[in-house]
Amino acid sequence: MTLVYVLLAVAVIFIYFFRKDIKEKIIPDKEKNYTIDDRYNAEKKKREKEIDHILSKMGKNGVKDLSSADQKRLDELSKK
Repeated sequence: MTLVYVLLAVAVIFIYFFRKDIKEKIIPDKEKNYTIDDRYNAEKKKREKEIDHILSKMGKNGVKDLSSADQKRLDELSKK
């Protein structure tokens, strides 16, 4: 019975010192595991959605229907 208590104490100490590693294995941090390509693709997708949203505002008159702020933002996004 004493052996069980000793093993339990050792297990608790082990878990305490390695709790960050254990937590990372159970619940991984998604931002930490992003690669440079993943970040680039996420930013590109975000820019494309914003461009699509601005372009969807355009009606019969084309670019003239956009506000000056939307025109500036569309120019900035198209240059990237």
